Amino acid sequence: MTDRRKEEIPASVSDGTKQVGEMRDRWSWVEPDVWTERMLTALEEGVKGGKWFSLIDKVYSMKVLRLAFTKVKAREGVAGADHQTIQMFEKGLEGNLTSVSKALEKGDTVPSRSGEYG
Repeated sequence: MTDRRKEEIPASVSDGTKQVGEMRDRWSWVEPDVWTERMLTALEEGVKGGKWFSLIDKVYSMKVLRLAFTKVKAREGVAGADHQTIQMFEKGLEGNLTSVSKALEKGDTVPSRSGEYG
């Protein structure tokens, strides 16, 4: 039998056990539709091995992309590097969000040196 305390050295250690509401209050600035209680607990208590490997899977979910679009539209954001306006993107919203999701998942969204995305 192994000693689990040695296996699970947290990346950061909280000052004792916290109530869920108390933890949520400390992280009130994060998007509650994105950051789950489990994720916040990992932020508080650390993760196995002390390393975070990737959060991209949280970014490319359709739920998060819809939320992001809603916020950009509400702030009347401007066209991006591809010169596509909010109105243009919204005309094919579900298809566009699906394309963005797939590109993010595959890692096909790395900016080129010219500043355009491919």
